[in-house]
Amino acid sequence: MNSQTAGTLKARLTLVGLVAGSLALAGCSQVRGHQGYIVDPVLTSAIQPGVDNRQSVEATLGRPTFAGQFEDRVWYYVSRDTRQYAFNSPRPKDQLVMRVQFDEAGNVTSVDRTGLELAVNITPDGDTTPTLGRERSFFQELFGNIGAVGAPGATGQSNDRTRP
Repeated sequence: MNSQTAGTLKARLTLVGLVAGSLALAGCSQVRGHQGYIVDPVLTSAIQPGVDNRQSVEATLGRPTFAGQFEDRVWYYVSRDTRQYAFNSPRPKDQLVMRVQFDEAGNVTSVDRTGLELAVNITPDGDTTPTLGRERSFFQELFGNIGAVGAPGATGQSNDRTRP
């Protein structure tokens, strides 16, 4: 092998190494995500109790993310920004929940804003759901009652009225 061939091979290996390293670093880049309402601080601060009504809130902010479940007197505008690395779960970085309450006439009575301070991280408890009662296997649950119905000594009501 001459020095020119060795130099070309070394250059190719260096190039392959740089490409592989670039791909590995690209997999570790941060991914930003946004869900929900796109917040404009000027518009959200413009909503005032006693001044605005349903129509003016809808004209200023648009339709809400969702309305109250039982009555349409509360509107919610929800916005959330997340960050994540590669294949990890996204983590919230910023959140705004704006609640606009109306009276029966449709006038704004209050505007409340909350952030991440009310968000709670819920961690599931392993692969099983804890329950109260007996712990039985799948087959015990499936075949456990075979022979129990109508067996002597089994409790239950009888339709036979001749028995005492």
